[in-house]
Amino acid sequence: MASSHCTSDSGLEIKTRSVEQTLIPLVTQITTLINHKEKPKKSQKTLRAIQRVGQAVSLAVGRFVTVGEAIASENEELKEEMYYACQEARRAGESIAQLTDVGSFDQPESDTRATVYTDKTGMIKAARLLLSSVTKVLVLADRVVVKQIISSRSKVLTTLEQLEKVSSFQEFVQIFSQFGNEMVEFAHLTGDRQNDLKDEKKKARMAAARAVLEKCTMMLLTASKTCLRHPDCESARINKGGVFHRMRLALDQVIEIVTDSRQNGENEIHPSSIYADINEFKMKIESVRDNLQGISKESLAAMLELILEHTEDFTDSAYTSHENRERIVELSRQARLELEQLVMVWTQAQCLKAKEATEDTELAIIKTRQCMSELRRELQNAAVQLAADLLKCYTEHVVLKALKVSGSEGNLEVVAEYTGKLSEQKEQLIETCRLLRHISGTEPLEITCIHAEETFQVIGPQIISAAQTLALHPSSKIAKENLDVFCEAWESQLNDMSILLKEINDVFEGRRGEKRVYLSLPRPGKHNSNLKMVKAVKLDAEEQAKMAKLGLELRLHTSDVDAETERWEDQDSEILRQAQSMSSMAYSMYLFTRGEGLLKTTQDLFHQAEIFAEEGLRFFSTVHAFSNQLQEEEKTNLLLEADKLPALCHQQQMTSRTPVHGKAAIFTKVDTSIQETKNVMTVLMKMLSLCYNLLKKYKMDRTFMSSPHGWRRNQLQTVTNGESSEGKNGDTFGVKSLERHMANLTFLESK
Repeated sequence: MASSHCTSDSGLEIKTRSVEQTLIPLVTQITTLINHKEKPKKSQKTLRAIQRVGQAVSLAVGRFVTVGEAIASENEELKEEMYYACQEARRAGESIAQLTDVGSFDQPESDTRATVYTDKTGMIKAARLLLSSVTKVLVLADRVVVKQIISSRSKVLTTLEQLEKVSSFQEFVQIFSQFGNEMVEFAHLTGDRQNDLKDEKKKARMAAARAVLEKCTMMLLTASKTCLRHPDCESARINKGGVFHRMRLALDQVIEIVTDSRQNGENEIHPSSIYADINEFKMKIESVRDNLQGISKESLAAMLELILEHTEDFTDSAYTSHENRERIVELSRQARLELEQLVMVWTQAQCLKAKEATEDTELAIIKTRQCMSELRRELQNAAVQLAADLLKCYTEHVVLKALKVSGSEGNLEVVAEYTGKLSEQKEQLIETCRLLRHISGTEPLEITCIHAEETFQVIGPQIISAAQTLALHPSSKIAKENLDVFCEAWESQLNDMSILLKEINDVFEGRRGEKRVYLSLPRPGKHNSNLKMVKAVKLDAEEQAKMAKLGLELRLHTSDVDAETERWEDQDSEILRQAQSMSSMAYSMYLFTRGEGLLKTTQDLFHQAEIFAEEGLRFFSTVHAFSNQLQEEEKTNLLLEADKLPALCHQQQMTSRTPVHGKAAIFTKVDTSIQETKNVMTVLMKMLSLCYNLLKKYKMDRTFMSSPHGWRRNQLQTVTNGESSEGKNGDTFGVKSLERHMANLTFLESK
């Protein structure tokens, strides 16, 4: 692959998909040039085809280098490195064009002019130089994006410090408005980076940090207003201080991720999970079959003891049922016995100097692995059952409601009683998150479990301090609003935990986990003053029932698209990735019709529908570019279907942006949005199937020149898009509607 080749040649690590995806088609093209069939007699058709490939590479490199040089001129610290890499790329491109020049084939045989046929070594040398230099340009451009994120974070931190020190409402409103704009910029940059990261663990950590910033932005607003209104209230100061501290930690975590560094020693090294340890243990057991002499029995015993030590997190938990506890203890005892039996027959085989596993050894291996699988399944059942029971128990939010009522009544005694109950809930949920982490099945889900645990750990005390403030000032509207915001954050985290539980179950049942939907922070919702023209509401039970059929139809469409994408061999195809993104968004809209998922209000749904339509238009552009590689008849057939998409997407955008008033009108708009999404998914499915068949027929990947849209999506072009379309503002999204929805974050309604 491009990434591995370029990493070894240039010593540069490729961390983002956009850089990798720019290099892959380049590798495809130059590999075609190097590995062409060397027939004694070359037809004019063959010669012309080779020349077109060479010219395409050269022209693309020329445009690429022009952009690289523009970046160099604007970034003094990268200027010398970037110019040098650009010169190398230009020289390599020109060399490839010369070696594939069809004119050279018309020369007499005595002519010593080198061609792609006579100088294959020269072509290989030029190709290596081109890959190395283009990779360097891309990685250097990627450093510019990292620099933008660091700069944006610095601005946010500076304004955050100013907000923490304000002493008047007027000053706070002015600075918070600036803070809102800076957070929008930071949201754009980090959201783009999150989607582009190759490392799934980093992507999950970035999502967790951005989720903290999203929720804390509203908390910061209400906590600061409460502290300004009640400056002598200690609980209000504690509440506010907790929000500022958490935001700083989240900002630090983003920088750790984009720079691969540790900030202030904050990174905690978490122990390995039981799931991972059992997998490793089973692999070690399996290796005994092929290597009777080379595996250490002591290391296997130590691995098992570590696993069984971790199972004590389950057996020692007060929340694990008696039946689960007894079963885990029994399976742990059995695992020790099975390993002892394996070691015994294994030792006997060694004494007999057997070169391969005996029947007794084979049987012992199978029984040990089976026992470990049963233990893992029992641990999963214990954790999942506990989490499901807790979520069911806390669905009504009885404690939160009691805190709001007692706080509004100024009843400190009752507030104290229910804060104790909330603390008990917090400890239960934290322990449940720890158990879920052990059996989550993937590293990104482990990170999500850790994030959930940390969130409950922090928000619990913040709710308590907010409730105490309200009890001390029961007539304060600001204090009441502040408690509401923290309670909503708790409810939101419980909802996220239910989604996490479903994803963990999907892993264990062998299903591909449903994709998390990307939503830029801060997520538009009930507090976004830019959208006051449309009241953000939730569907009630009756409305959800009415939406059930349409929602189910949409779910079936997403299932069809997901099944279609599973067939694709090239899982990094731009067409495929965009289709998967659209399917993910459609699935989130289906969850909304059931009162589940990340979309909480109707306004969230309308915003998601608009982003879905924009992605549909981008998908159309990518498919249109792909069609240019096809023969005329096939191109016509593909575009006949594809041309239906823009009209559907534009209609959906109009529906999303049209303001409506009244509950009935809002419900009608919801119904229309879901129906329009279903219509787009129908066309999407047909286009995917057509593209798959065509790709399979031609067995071709995207070429270096085939998709200008692919070029525009690579990191290098992204860096310059901000200047050309938005001025030098660092907006790498270039999505106008996203900017419009999130422009100011002026949630300021002084009470």
